[in-house]
Amino acid sequence: MRALSTAATGMMAQQLNVDVIANNIANMTTTGFKRQRAEFADLLYSAQARVGAGTSAEDTRAPTGIHIGSGVRAAGVYRVNEQGSLAQTSNRYDLAIEGRGYFRIQLPGGEEAYTRDGSFQVSESGELVTSEGYRVLPSITVPPQATDVMIGRTGQVQVKMPGETEPQTLGQLELSTFVNDAGLEAIGGNMLRQSAASGDAINGTPGEEGFGLLSQGFLESSNVSAVAEMTELIKGQRAYDLNSRVVKAADEMLQTSAMVR
Repeated sequence: MRALSTAATGMMAQQLNVDVIANNIANMTTTGFKRQRAEFADLLYSAQARVGAGTSAEDTRAPTGIHIGSGVRAAGVYRVNEQGSLAQTSNRYDLAIEGRGYFRIQLPGGEEAYTRDGSFQVSESGELVTSEGYRVLPSITVPPQATDVMIGRTGQVQVKMPGETEPQTLGQLELSTFVNDAGLEAIGGNMLRQSAASGDAINGTPGEEGFGLLSQGFLESSNVSAVAEMTELIKGQRAYDLNSRVVKAADEMLQTSAMVR
């Protein structure tokens, strides 16, 4: 009974779908999180009668064939890189990206990672770091005697020093973009890693063509919609239930067939 295995693939596909939706809902309040969407593709077909096959000696041909599908498979889990809304925090080290781009972060092993989470702080030495203590690149060090820190829309970092009327420039923040953002590999901790599918990082200054702008004192919220996710969850649950009913119906048909024999 082909329906048994076909429906089983449908149940496994919807299980993956619900897993993705659950992760989206769990990260509704995660800074800079991008929702994901599961994509599926049908499996190979068994051709019992081919389209256009000859049906008589007069060269008549069948307008349709008989192709029986064998189910569904997961084609991928796609990251939807829509802009999240900005939430004001009034923290001078919090930064949100409006538009394309990622902050560059140096991991402990020297490898670079990328993130949309701009909830930065300063280390004991004054360096701008993530909440995990990882250095933001290019490195910015804030003097301990600074009275205020200003980060412009284009990433220029300035400080006010005691007794000085003009601000002092500390450095320039950069952003990175990729040809295929969806190809970045998620490694947890709001971090993404470059992969062969994403292409090499393209570094540039905020505000340049193809790069977003920065907003100091704001953080980007996740782009997860509670209403949309609940709708998708209900659809996934119903699809799973329908596939389980197919399994039950196929099993009952097999039992009937066995009794007849």
